[in-house]
Amino acid sequence: MEKAINFPKFTFSKRLRSMLKVDFKRMFKSKLFYILIACALVIPVLITVMMSMMDGTVSVNPQTGVETVMEGPENSWQSIGTLPTADGAAMGGMDVMGMCNINMMFMLVCVFICIFISEDFRSGYAKNLFTVRSAKGDYVISKTLAGFVCGALMLIFYFIGAMLGGAISGLSFYLHGLTAFNIAMCMMAKIFLMLVFVAIFVLISIASKQRAWLSICGSLGGGMLLFMMVSLITPLGSSVINAVLCLAGGLIFAVSLGFASKAVLNKTSLV
Repeated sequence: MEKAINFPKFTFSKRLRSMLKVDFKRMFKSKLFYILIACALVIPVLITVMMSMMDGTVSVNPQTGVETVMEGPENSWQSIGTLPTADGAAMGGMDVMGMCNINMMFMLVCVFICIFISEDFRSGYAKNLFTVRSAKGDYVISKTLAGFVCGALMLIFYFIGAMLGGAISGLSFYLHGLTAFNIAMCMMAKIFLMLVFVAIFVLISIASKQRAWLSICGSLGGGMLLFMMVSLITPLGSSVINAVLCLAGGLIFAVSLGFASKAVLNKTSLV
């Protein structure tokens, strides 16, 4: 009597685990990943130290004779966001530190995502993968999670670099009425908000396919539409509500744009 041969069922969870294993292995072996993490650590140190050294420097416009005094950071937390002052106003305002802070990481992560995805189409890996398994939804989820982990690590290392830069420059760590809990919620909100930007970058990268330059330009343009809102949504004085709202927004964007990314893969050529 012949025995029936049972083939193992390749379920969604097994496909996703396999895809995640491949993508995370590629990510942690990628030089680009470690370069971006190193940049996230070093950039705040360089900005804080250089701005502190230039504090009080006077420059004169040769045409008008107007003098401009360079103002350096007063507090280590200015690399993360603006601190409230005694009168309730924002400390720092729209100065250099107000623009060149941790929020830059939301735009820098697009470099990793765009190059990571474009390599799949350039090498033919994506076409081979979809021909054999047709796991386009798994592909989108895996790339979104990989980009989210990369972005979250960049935010964490930037925070570490900001604290190191403040310590090296001898800046104050006074929180002006805020607490460590507010800082923790601020970082959690920023990490959750990273999902919104990652979902946008994945969609644009999939639409651009092997053209990394196009996906990077499109991602920077698309990300800038929301970039100015980051400081308002994730202030230093964040609470649990900020973190929950960012998590909800991140999940909504990840799911909705994830379906859009899958639709793009279904309706366009894979080369």
